[in-house]
Amino acid sequence: MPDSTPSAPSAPSGTTSAPPAAHPVYVIGGGPGGLAAAYALRARGIRAVVLEKSDRVGASWRRHYDRLHLHTTRRLSALPGLPMPRRFGRWVSRDNVVRYLEKYAEYHDLEIVTGVEVSRVDRAPDGTGWLLHATGGRELTGAAVVVATGYNHTPRLPDWPGADTYGGELLHASAYRNGTPYAGRDVLVVGVGNTGAEIAVDLAESGASRVRLAVRTAPHIVRRSTAGWAAQYSGVLVRRLPVRLVDRLARPAAKLTPDLTAYGLPRPDTGLYSRVLQGAVPVQDVGLIDAVRKGKVEVVAAVEGFEDDKVLLADGTRISPDAVIAATGYERALEGLVGHLDVLDGRGRPAVHGPRTPQNAPGLYFTGFTNPISGMFRELAMDAVKIAKAVAARSGPDTARLGG
Repeated sequence: MPDSTPSAPSAPSGTTSAPPAAHPVYVIGGGPGGLAAAYALRARGIRAVVLEKSDRVGASWRRHYDRLHLHTTRRLSALPGLPMPRRFGRWVSRDNVVRYLEKYAEYHDLEIVTGVEVSRVDRAPDGTGWLLHATGGRELTGAAVVVATGYNHTPRLPDWPGADTYGGELLHASAYRNGTPYAGRDVLVVGVGNTGAEIAVDLAESGASRVRLAVRTAPHIVRRSTAGWAAQYSGVLVRRLPVRLVDRLARPAAKLTPDLTAYGLPRPDTGLYSRVLQGAVPVQDVGLIDAVRKGKVEVVAAVEGFEDDKVLLADGTRISPDAVIAATGYERALEGLVGHLDVLDGRGRPAVHGPRTPQNAPGLYFTGFTNPISGMFRELAMDAVKIAKAVAARSGPDTARLGG
């Protein structure tokens, strides 16, 4: 049954009817976006309940590989209402991100329910809110809903021919923790986004006998910081500029990084910001350039398929690595949750996000489903405040208030 307050008896003729039951705003997902939204709502006096399917907040961050650090600065990665501690350093490690999220939830006394997975969101029968179908047959009624299930939700493996019968070790990058198990082994990393690039470097530094990096489309590679100027700062400055202008401005900056054409990584023909809007953020160099130039990481053609114990590459080469690590991205996996509401675009992503709600779904908000050049955490923090303001502006007697 829905968690709404039981209906009051009908009022006698000539009297005012009872006010509608007040419901909280439900936030789906206990990652940085969900926690930030919950705090921002609480700061406006609105009761927000975070529903997290795992047993702890920050579940996706806990699963990332060991050496991961934020590619954005500590100061520009804090969520609203709590700075990141200076002792975390400029580039915050994965473990410290998790510590920060735990402290954030505790510091702001957020209302979080763990072990509850929401499978579907529908309009409430009375049309004034939303009905969430959750674990154990729960039906929860919310005045509004913020979907914050994350950009990296479900690991994506390409439908490679022969992959299902491949005799070698094949795993998604989400299952990779560190290079220790691969010391002395021949490893192929597929995909040259930030994850693939960093895993390749980690393998080389951990003693893998050979590391190859399969690349289909050469990425833009930028220094994480140049003379103290973080790449994120540039991203913030150009965030709202026209795409063509940013592409032109980025060309001189590209010359600050070595040309790796001779090593199989030519400079891209497509502009940097044009690629961002296509979903491919620049690779921030944390050792890839040196590893490629020194031969510790070899660039090879894209993977086309598998045949017994061999990997087939686009240039016709057949190789036999000991392990294949697919850094091939993630799906948002929103179709089952909200796909029936006609609120997703052709790529399965929310048609609108932040404080805007779909015209046919007022009160349904999305955060964390873009990968902005200015930094994910920064955008999540900004979206949280804007979403809370939008919810407060349209809230009525059916929206639960703190202490009420």
